[in-house]
Amino acid sequence: MSDTFKAILVSRDAEKKQSVEIVDLTEADLMEGDVTVAVEATTVNYKDGLAITGKAPVVRRWPLVPGIDFAGTVIESSHADWRKGDKVILNGWGVGETHYGAYAARARVRGDWLVPLPDGMSPHDAMAVGTAGYTAMLAVMALERHGIVPDRGPVVVTGAAGGVGSVAISILSTLGYHVIASTGRNAESPYLIDLGAAEVISRDELSQPAKPLAKERWAGGVDSVGTHTLANVLSMTSYGGAIAACGLAGGMDLPTSVAPFILRGVSLLGIDSVMAPKAVRLEAWRRIGADLDLKKLSILSRSIGFDGIIGAARDIVEGKIRGRVVVDL
Repeated sequence: MSDTFKAILVSRDAEKKQSVEIVDLTEADLMEGDVTVAVEATTVNYKDGLAITGKAPVVRRWPLVPGIDFAGTVIESSHADWRKGDKVILNGWGVGETHYGAYAARARVRGDWLVPLPDGMSPHDAMAVGTAGYTAMLAVMALERHGIVPDRGPVVVTGAAGGVGSVAISILSTLGYHVIASTGRNAESPYLIDLGAAEVISRDELSQPAKPLAKERWAGGVDSVGTHTLANVLSMTSYGGAIAACGLAGGMDLPTSVAPFILRGVSLLGIDSVMAPKAVRLEAWRRIGADLDLKKLSILSRSIGFDGIIGAARDIVEGKIRGRVVVDL
């Protein structure tokens, strides 16, 4: 039938054993919502990798189409803000976790969850940024609100070769910050310097148990790793500095002390992209359009087709993906 389309479906059996398959769906199979979108591009985020591999309990409704973000064109709408033909972006809101997500040619969602595609940006560009890049921009905005401007001193970006890290480096360097990139993949140093990093350090410098306080090395930072890495980053943040925490690629624990907070006035800024209010999302995407050098998107992203999603999901969880992966539908 011509009205079917391919989708990735994750399911689990009575023993809670997870399986992943490619199935044919129709629009009648989609979940409730007041806007239907033709998905033109999506991406593979770390969270999507966890959902497809089952390495963490991301999926909370079974069966489910994963995929936490997409860009595309409205094909049907009963929502006041959207008309057929509008170009839109979706990030988060539980899509790909509790609501059918992006890994299908069609998505039906609530119009309140959508934001407009910025002028001059294609759906492919938007997904080269994706939720990882939108999260990176939320982190940069949080640092700015805390007064961490370029003349305050260097900023560190951990997990630098990953999606959040790659976009964070690109944005921060464009804005004039001296960026120190921390990576476990030393071979990626030329890539990180191409994105705008001024220095590249080995994650080994940050991966051991942290001292309560260490030598001050940076005024701020963006951390997507957590655990000992974040503890070390905090211990090395200068007086009055701030670190934006937005990920857990290394672990969910935070083995630190109160010393950085009470002796140096350091702030830990929590970044959530999933439920961020619409006004914050609109500002983040406006800033992405203004402050991200779109030429860098070709450096930090590569494209795959629908059939490459499952393999890329496995690779991203194993730390084998550099930058961003765009899925062109």
